[in-house]
Amino acid sequence: VLLQASGGGLVQPGGSLRLSCEVWGFTLDDYVLGWFRQAPGKEREGVSCFKNHDDNTYYEDSVKGRFLMSRDNYVNTVYLQMNNLKPEDTAVYYCATCGIDYGTYWGQGTQVTVSS
Repeated sequence: VLLQASGGGLVQPGGSLRLSCEVWGFTLDDYVLGWFRQAPGKEREGVSCFKNHDDNTYYEDSVKGRFLMSRDNYVNTVYLQMNNLKPEDTAVYYCATCGIDYGTYWGQGTQVTVSS
């Protein structure tokens, strides 16, 4: 199993990034998937999570209205569109199983840095 995250980088405040997580070893219907992040000196927190294998999605309060999670079953990939990025969004972002499947699989992180 491999959860391969990509798309991180350096962006100015107000900018956008789209993270991708390509999944190998299972289909998107097999597990609930989401995104987590960990900023320096802080605990890891959940950012978004598909709920119960349907399209309802949980978003952490600080990203509601700015981040949008989506999925493409044909390429077995989940995405996190991040708009209006703020310096406090700076963190390593991880794709992982979440919700009822929390802790089953973790991907490697991708660094997102929001700075002018």
